[in-house]
Amino acid sequence: MRIFEKTKQLAGNLANDRSGNFAVLTGVVASMLMLSVGYGVNVAQSYQLKSSLRNALDSAVTSTARDLTTGAIEEEEARKMVEAFLHANSDPKFATTDRFVLDRLVIDRTAKTIEATAYANVNLAFPIFSTKDPRVSISSAAVYSDKTIEVAMMLDVTKSMEANWWSDKIGDLQDAAEDAVERLLDGQDPDNPRIRVAIVPYSDAVNTGSLSEYVHYEKTFTTGEPPAYTGVHLAAVSGRADKCATERKGAHQFTAASPAVAMVNRDVRLKFCPEVELQPLTADADTLLGTIGAFKAEGHTAGHIGIQWTRYLLSNNWANYLPKGSDPKVHDEKKVAKIAILMTDGVFNTAFANVAEDAKVREQPAKSRSKAEKLCEAMKKDDKIEIFTIGFMLNQANAKQVMKDCASEDTSSVQHYYEAADGEALSEAFDAIIKNIEWLALTK
Repeated sequence: MRIFEKTKQLAGNLANDRSGNFAVLTGVVASMLMLSVGYGVNVAQSYQLKSSLRNALDSAVTSTARDLTTGAIEEEEARKMVEAFLHANSDPKFATTDRFVLDRLVIDRTAKTIEATAYANVNLAFPIFSTKDPRVSISSAAVYSDKTIEVAMMLDVTKSMEANWWSDKIGDLQDAAEDAVERLLDGQDPDNPRIRVAIVPYSDAVNTGSLSEYVHYEKTFTTGEPPAYTGVHLAAVSGRADKCATERKGAHQFTAASPAVAMVNRDVRLKFCPEVELQPLTADADTLLGTIGAFKAEGHTAGHIGIQWTRYLLSNNWANYLPKGSDPKVHDEKKVAKIAILMTDGVFNTAFANVAEDAKVREQPAKSRSKAEKLCEAMKKDDKIEIFTIGFMLNQANAKQVMKDCASEDTSSVQHYYEAADGEALSEAFDAIIKNIEWLALTK
């Protein structure tokens, strides 16, 4: 209590002190406080402006790198692009002018990098603490690519995809695939496309459309080698009822050999041909979207036949046999990326090659799975095709395993196998794959 009374008395004396020494001391303290506050405000302004500049420049460089990658702009347009982006995203709140300034832009054609430096002058709230407005400067860099990308999407149009009262698998697939196509082709020069996409719908077989000329239509059951294509359109005289193909039989069953080596069989036991035709590589979004929009869920699941034709549409061996503009390029790790996206909603269960004449072709899960895995392994090893797989509402362990086996090996930054439990997850899987394709184009 005594200590409290003494403290109270001392405080009272200090408050009543009117001596000159204390007044001077008070002025010094006030000045120091003002200096501290002013300096703190100036530092906060500089930090805020630098943060805004960094975000704007990072976004500008990243966006410009992507446009260079897709071919939407040429190298000589890059500076104008970065400047426009900086101007649109300038935050003049603490700057002396209403925009950020691009100081330096360097494009390294060898390293495929774009580097930029930008600055802004800080409009200080307390300029008394600085002789002139200080400048904040930021540098940013991004990688771009001029690599050509070929993407073939194998999509399940079997009966199990049909819409019912609890789900609409085929509708979900159409939505996800259409979004993927639009994203892949967005922003590129249509006259000089860097990315092309192919579609392979499959069920019991694959409808080859304009490529049916290279299909050997069997009139009787056979296990022998298909003939080589000689340039004669055999379909016109074969009496065939459709344009579908099953597996290629014989020694070239698991190769990407051209039709000049061996045509592809159409087994005589095939009873159903899907309506929608495959679409070879193209940058025409309307054509691809039209193919996807025509999907109809029918038939059984010969997944390995879909994989086989996905491979053909990415193989340079077939370049001379595909429509103009759809020819796959020769694989080159630095210049050409080949991507396959394989999707199914169930067990592969239908096969024809190496199946006895009196056997039920729609009850061959072991055969179809084995052929699928062999084809996937050959695609990855021999053709250097990067494979992404999606299991859509899969419940069977065998169905999941074949998709896992077909997928390329994961890396620390890229996932290759996806499971989707519903339509939203299917769209997310396609979205993730598109992002990974963009990443691979920049890093490989």
